[in-house]
Amino acid sequence: MNTQHQIITGDARDLDGLRDASVQLVVTSPPYPMVAMWDDIFRDMAPDAGKALDEEDGLGAFEAMHQELDKAWAACFRVVAPGGFACINVGDATRSIGGMFRLFSNHARIVSSMMEAGFTTLPDILWRKPTNAPNKFMGSGMLPAGAYVTYEHEYILVFRKGGKRIFASDEARAERSRSAYFWEERNEWFSDVWEGLTGTEQRMSSTVERERSGAFPFALPYRLINMYSVYGDVVLDPFAGTGTTQAAAVIAGRSSIGVEQSTALTDTIRDRIVGAVETGEQQARGRLAAHMDFVSRHRAAGKSLKHHNTVHDVPVVTRQEATLCLTAPSALTSCEQDTFKVTHTTVETASVTPALQVEPGSATGDRLQ
Repeated sequence: MNTQHQIITGDARDLDGLRDASVQLVVTSPPYPMVAMWDDIFRDMAPDAGKALDEEDGLGAFEAMHQELDKAWAACFRVVAPGGFACINVGDATRSIGGMFRLFSNHARIVSSMMEAGFTTLPDILWRKPTNAPNKFMGSGMLPAGAYVTYEHEYILVFRKGGKRIFASDEARAERSRSAYFWEERNEWFSDVWEGLTGTEQRMSSTVERERSGAFPFALPYRLINMYSVYGDVVLDPFAGTGTTQAAAVIAGRSSIGVEQSTALTDTIRDRIVGAVETGEQQARGRLAAHMDFVSRHRAAGKSLKHHNTVHDVPVVTRQEATLCLTAPSALTSCEQDTFKVTHTTVETASVTPALQVEPGSATGDRLQ
């Protein structure tokens, strides 16, 4: 199996060069309106937002920023195929402006915009982020009527274009079956609260202008790609950042397109794609090893597994896992400028032992700070 990965220097608000209905999944995290670290970007995107900030008009700035993101969501609707999905990681903002502390609900505003663009809203996921802060309150401390809840979560919003995706041919249904996930992965991934996904320090190219990196852990897009797409699908990140979504697509056996406005990030995205090929087999073997551990624990608890996976020769819980096939990237070639072809091969079960455990979040974050 081969996949293709393309880096495009462009604007998420129009997605020029991408054909209508040409991608099956969007996984992205945009700049967050009303989070101060993104103010300069929004000032460049939307002069009205900068003017509102200068006048301490918080609601005006909030709306002006989102009007620019609205254009990106409309462009995503155009390029997503019927039955395809869009997953957006975003956090709400808390900020004092004009002498008033308040919440700016980015997730609610994006849901409204995505519905306006034509997407169907599906149940979302709360990503509960770990914190090392010793004080988990804001405001007046122990005195009532002046303290505020501390936010320790972000949202992963999930949308679909139209109704359920149709797998009409025998070949399409077989590819869907090969792309299945394990029963125990399903139970964890499809929970509405995700915990334990940590971001790590991110290696940045020396040409990158911003000095800090944020927590957008590899496991987040990797899960979403496995949950909402099949082998060979095209995954788009219109705010590519440092390329974590594309790295996850490489390892998951999906093609990818990353659109990023800053040319300073191109080298970093290339490095992430190359690095994903180098570490992809370890990630895939880690999933199989984790399943083998699950089998051991399941049997030790006196429970049986009634079905068998013929690809990896392992017991499984359901019939839907019988032809599940874990693949790993094995080779990369450069087709042309910023376009790469990756070859994928099936993971050999004999090379895996239950003792091999790979931390799914070992790759680094995506969102720039």
